[in-house]
Amino acid sequence: MEIISIFDMLKIGIGPSSSHTLGPWKAANRFIEESEGIITSIIIELYGSLSLTGIGHATDVALALGLSGEIPEEINPDRIPEILEEIKNSKTIYIGKKHHVPFSLEKNILFLKKTLPFHSNGMKFIAKINGVEVNEVFYSIGGGFVIKENEEAQNILVKSIPFPIQNGAELLNYCKEKQLAISEIVLQNELSLHSSEFIEIQLEKIWDTMAQCLFNGCMTSGVLPGGLNVKRRANDFYLSLNGPQNCKNTLEWLKKLRKTKVQFRQILKWVSCFAIGVNEVNASLGKVVTAPTNGSSGVIPAVLMYYLMIENHNAGFPEIKKFLMVAGEIGSIFKKGSTISAAMGGCQAEIGVSSAMAAAALCELLGGSPEQVLVAAEIAMEHHLGLTCDPINGLVQIPCIERNSMGAIKAITAAEIALGTDPKDTKVPLDKVIATMWQTAKDMNTKYKETSKGGLAIAVNSIDC
Repeated sequence: MEIISIFDMLKIGIGPSSSHTLGPWKAANRFIEESEGIITSIIIELYGSLSLTGIGHATDVALALGLSGEIPEEINPDRIPEILEEIKNSKTIYIGKKHHVPFSLEKNILFLKKTLPFHSNGMKFIAKINGVEVNEVFYSIGGGFVIKENEEAQNILVKSIPFPIQNGAELLNYCKEKQLAISEIVLQNELSLHSSEFIEIQLEKIWDTMAQCLFNGCMTSGVLPGGLNVKRRANDFYLSLNGPQNCKNTLEWLKKLRKTKVQFRQILKWVSCFAIGVNEVNASLGKVVTAPTNGSSGVIPAVLMYYLMIENHNAGFPEIKKFLMVAGEIGSIFKKGSTISAAMGGCQAEIGVSSAMAAAALCELLGGSPEQVLVAAEIAMEHHLGLTCDPINGLVQIPCIERNSMGAIKAITAAEIALGTDPKDTKVPLDKVIATMWQTAKDMNTKYKETSKGGLAIAVNSIDC
């Protein structure tokens, strides 16, 4: 059984895409770390969805940063242009921060528009190490997860956990047997993998990153990069809602926000403002939390802010911690039973899964039973089944940014419906909808899986934008 920590599902990284930006970045990091000897030349071949939409997703930029030894969780996004300019001017890359190697993004990163058999997001590193040519194939399988060819089959169980969970039914059985909430079961598993201090620190980092991202998204105007000239809208929403101004830092902003009076009609606009704002930051190569992916990173922060701003003004970090733990566990169940990669399953695998994660987390915080929590996740996914991934120009902008808003609204609705539902009356369990999602993914035409060869990507000419 695969062990997936909540920190695997909620990772800090750089936008715009977890599978096309963060994954290749981590693959480059790993290739450099595992290479023994001196690298004197390197070429990277991109395949499948990476080759078809990689330019729009900044795959080449991510690979260059990864080869340079930069760590996505740690880098200041403001430094990225400076690093790229140095590579361009010197025509070399400071590989692993050790020595310079001849390099240019145009000549050393090849978009081959072919597909490798194992997964749509394939990349091959071809390097001279100590005078010997070395080839390594990596796959970016969604959510920033990266594996080598044939690596998944090993599935080594590194450490035992008290509650091994493969699906929703097993999770519910543990909750019933131990009379614990889902967040409590998740915490016990995490404590077998990490110290209590580590869990607290990491969850605080994740929330701090989300909060900073919310703040930046709401406060920033202008046009998104990439050539589509998409106007940033979160700031317009924020100004129209008379959000607090002149805040010295994110903490002050959050305190003032939670004292803001919100009329019923404004709730939807606030949620949309938060979801869109986060994804505008993501589209600008900003720092976000994959939840479970970069393209869907706005859903969970928006729903969590809805809870903090609308449902419970007295809530603090204990509630945030529970929310993130439930969300992470639901995401891991989807990954085990289906996919969180749009290149494998379309946007149902990104926005659909993030909506299910947020719905489940919100439901527990609102007092839902473990059974109702899974009902909330099922409802949210059920109404995203078949959602395609068809980004215009391969950019995580249209329709991706608005879809975060829709996913957040659906999550809130799903949680409310679940709270008013007797789980005994439900006809579709979570595990059935996950299985259906996977079957739908397999049946879906390839052109609707993050290739920009179908749907809106071809119906709307980028020149018209």
